[in-house]
Amino acid sequence: MTQRDFALDRRLEGKVAVITGTASGQGREAAIRFAAEGAIVHGCDIDGEGAAHTVAMVEATGGEMHSSHPIDLTDEDSVVGWIEDVGTRHGRIDILYANAGLTTFAPVPEITLEDWRFVMTHEIDLVFLPVRSAWKYLCQSGNASIILIGSTAGVTGSVTNARLAHTASKGAVVAMTRQLAAEGAPHHIRANCISPGMISTPQSEATLLDDGHPMSTIASSIPLGRLGTPTDVVNCAVFLASDEAGYVTGTNLMVDGGWSAVLPG
Repeated sequence: MTQRDFALDRRLEGKVAVITGTASGQGREAAIRFAAEGAIVHGCDIDGEGAAHTVAMVEATGGEMHSSHPIDLTDEDSVVGWIEDVGTRHGRIDILYANAGLTTFAPVPEITLEDWRFVMTHEIDLVFLPVRSAWKYLCQSGNASIILIGSTAGVTGSVTNARLAHTASKGAVVAMTRQLAAEGAPHHIRANCISPGMISTPQSEATLLDDGHPMSTIASSIPLGRLGTPTDVVNCAVFLASDEAGYVTGTNLMVDGGWSAVLPG
């Protein structure tokens, strides 16, 4: 099924969607797809030029997207101001897709406290601040959806052996999802998490050229026999954002080709 076929469904028609990290990758893919599904998309990114290019791509296909950029999602005042602008403009927020994140990797003996705090700031605070800021507007939706991005590492650990902070932060995101689902239910807010496995990016493809790289072990062990794509992740996000997932909350959806179900060894 092509993206145009998906767009015919218009499953997010009229919904106000906030997406973080829309300058590239999965965030850009989500902005384009959500708009094609009929959502009014508000995006942001620290990369103002990339975010603006995403807006142009959405508008070129006839979608509706607004963007405030650059936004530093680690800065509380910036996040609150952005969310307030969206919320007061529409009177509600129907979808919050906390896609943005940034990490660094180091083995346990080498990871510094600075490294640790960087990852916690850029993988947990970047989720907490938009969610807390948007909460009152999500409550006003009457049928809201929060989508967080975890990782298989947050559930299984990582065979790359250099991801203590990343694994801890993504485990926290999975736990946050459950608590948001519990606190959101009385307000008709659903909260779910998507945990991607190995997704095809220029960086991941480059690592596969090294047969000795631990990521090669993961890639060769994926039961479905291929890497995931940003579209694979966004397909799941569209479902979770839509009314089709109206009875789905508190879940962590593994999008990893079956890798976490059949670990190597």
